[in-house]
Amino acid sequence: MEGTQSLGVDGSPQAEESEQESAGGPGGQGLSPGQREVLERCLHTLTHARNDSHTLAALLLITRLCPANQMDHATLRRVFEAVGLGLPARLLVTALRSNSGAGLPPEELLSLGAALLAALSTDPDMATHPQLLSTVPLLLGLIANGLSSVPRDQGPAQTTQGTAEGHPSQTFHGNTSDLSKKNPNQVLKDEIKSGADQSKPRESEQHHVSEEPIKAEGEESRSPASDLDEAVAIDCYQVLRAVCGSTHGPEKLLARGAVPALCSAVAQKRVQSRQRGLPLLGHLLSGPIKPKAWSKHRAELSSLLASLADEFSQASDQRRLEMCALMTQFLPLPEGAPESEGLKSVGSQLWAGLRPMIQSKVTPAQLGDILVLSACLLDLFGWAPVGPPKLCCLLVNRACVEVRMGLEVLPSMEVSLDQQNILGACYRIMEAAMEQACCQEESDEPSEPRTAIAGLSLQQSKQVLGVLAEAFSAIIYYLQQVGAGRHGDPFVFATFRCLCAWLAEETSCLKDDILALLPVLIGYVRSQREAGGQAEGLASWMSEMSVADGPQGRAWTAEGALRYLLPALCHLSAEEAPRQLLLSQGVPALLTDFLRRGWEASRGAGGKAGSRDPSMETACSALLNFVVTEPDYVREDACFASLQSFLNDAFPVALHKPQLLVMAANFCTLGLMIGRLTQAPAGPAGMGQHRFFSAALGFLLGALSGPDPGPGQLRVSAAWQDWWHEVGQLWALALQAFGACVRAQPAVARLARDGGWLAEVLGLLGSCSALPDSQIQGALEEALVALASHCPLCRADIASCMERSKGGSIMSMARLQRVLAH
Repeated sequence: MEGTQSLGVDGSPQAEESEQESAGGPGGQGLSPGQREVLERCLHTLTHARNDSHTLAALLLITRLCPANQMDHATLRRVFEAVGLGLPARLLVTALRSNSGAGLPPEELLSLGAALLAALSTDPDMATHPQLLSTVPLLLGLIANGLSSVPRDQGPAQTTQGTAEGHPSQTFHGNTSDLSKKNPNQVLKDEIKSGADQSKPRESEQHHVSEEPIKAEGEESRSPASDLDEAVAIDCYQVLRAVCGSTHGPEKLLARGAVPALCSAVAQKRVQSRQRGLPLLGHLLSGPIKPKAWSKHRAELSSLLASLADEFSQASDQRRLEMCALMTQFLPLPEGAPESEGLKSVGSQLWAGLRPMIQSKVTPAQLGDILVLSACLLDLFGWAPVGPPKLCCLLVNRACVEVRMGLEVLPSMEVSLDQQNILGACYRIMEAAMEQACCQEESDEPSEPRTAIAGLSLQQSKQVLGVLAEAFSAIIYYLQQVGAGRHGDPFVFATFRCLCAWLAEETSCLKDDILALLPVLIGYVRSQREAGGQAEGLASWMSEMSVADGPQGRAWTAEGALRYLLPALCHLSAEEAPRQLLLSQGVPALLTDFLRRGWEASRGAGGKAGSRDPSMETACSALLNFVVTEPDYVREDACFASLQSFLNDAFPVALHKPQLLVMAANFCTLGLMIGRLTQAPAGPAGMGQHRFFSAALGFLLGALSGPDPGPGQLRVSAAWQDWWHEVGQLWALALQAFGACVRAQPAVARLARDGGWLAEVLGLLGSCSALPDSQIQGALEEALVALASHCPLCRADIASCMERSKGGSIMSMARLQRVLAH
């Protein structure tokens, strides 16, 4: 097995053949009868050894007479269990303590202890044992600073494991000077001769490590060299690699200081730190612990990244190609990335090295690494540092070609993991390009509009959209072939997510293909919601890839797929043909349930409304499209009665939360638009709707504020001012819907008058000389006209106000005056 070490008679590590190549079978059948007999006697001695000297003697004899490549895994496991982890831990501690009196040079004790730990760590159970984990800080100190990492008069840094787990602060118990003079075979014979009846089994090494070290008379303290022996370094990395590969191993290494120690080791540019330490650190930073690592050790990782970027920029073309995958591992995630000039400099250096590679002819594997690194840099820095427009177009084109080749020319529906990683990077490049190509910016030349991709011209933008359309056509084809049995595949989710990013911006291109795919997309959304918490594979992938659930950056939930599709549903529900298809798929009921679940989740266990959720606002917009355009469907479908009931309960809670003002405006408008199409229900439902209308009138009135001081222009209130660009149109539509509710439900007019809403509005209009804009005037006039037309008492109040008003803004409402004149 890779990294397995056997010990020579002098205690030095000797590499053996891999476990897979060993000739042994069960019980060590690769050994001769004589070897097996010796092995069994040695194992007996290991198990019943009274001190560390006897343990070492038996172990050294085993490695001399029974090579590891002749023993099967089960036999090796017996040796590992017999030796235990306490001995190598004590050897390391003794080597690094002053005046240990162990009888051997500290370098040899260190070599022996590290080699034993390395061999033991190849067993998966040993690699996760608390005793072995307690040696990790010591091993990290050795690879970071050599032998000088541990004070000469102290043991290694204490961990929280405690002596009950065989803490390595205990020291080696045995006179190794005897071993250096006496034949280990003779030591073993002496032990066997004493008889098993005279050998008391030692206690478990998990609970008893040793007493104080035995000193050789007259021995002086030794100072090991600070430079770590290469063989010891290899053994240290073997142990760390084994721990990292275990369950929760990365978290355990992070907690024990692995990141700063490995950064320090790599910075010293030793051979083993580059060959073993850098890949190990890269592996650590490629998993779920990356955000924690960057948060906890930002300075060390930033310094290492800057050093690697310097190396990348100065490397030869071939070396830069080889380093692309490495650089991807060491880049921080966009969320929580440190904003600094140093990080921006890193981005500039990496793009400078990438540009010629993007333009050159490379192998498919090399292109894949280039695209993955490019996607990571786009996530971090956007398009600004990429380069000239032609290079940006070329990068997008290469990503789109890769997607077409990967999805259209598949020999089967299975995509290899490497190809999934590359295509996932291409998706991110396409998403970034889509956002920018559709975002025109004004330029100095009106005839030549620019986009945010470093001065991309309109013609170049059209070209980018053209190649994107071809790639998305391939994505549509791929998703059409995916069966329901693969809905839990993370790659299918990544493909779905990319298409949703396209549909959020562009629904007119490939319209027929999109319409044909809509049932598939909605079916995929439903399968994800039905899977719920059982979709552990996808949830784990989302966490490992640090993929947020939707553009709002929420953690992954069963609603994740629907959140990505919502912008497209909002666009498509505004068009006749797609809307009819969405109705046939029951999308309004899907959106209603999404709102209900989202509201319950946002309130949490404490029952308090939480933070803003733009996805819920988007769902309201899509439902509003159905309510405006499909009145008959709204009257007949039970989901809208359920929606109204939900709004009756949720809206009064939301309107009192300043952070939920946009949500409240959506709830208010949607509820009033549904109310205009239905009759007031009887019983508790009618009381709930009565409360809704009362809350809605107060909420809408709160948007306006009179001038201060004296007559002047009516203003938008301070609480609404910052949100007016989002809620202004909703407010106007809600007032228009209120007017329609007055016509459908006469009781609403009485509510407006008796509740004081009408008097408040008339007071504002009478005291203000002008209204802010025609939208506000039109909305208010629509509501007043409805009240004047359907409620005699309201009509009288409005007429009285107009008679008293001299120059008030109500006098500018010509339509209202005409209604009152008749």
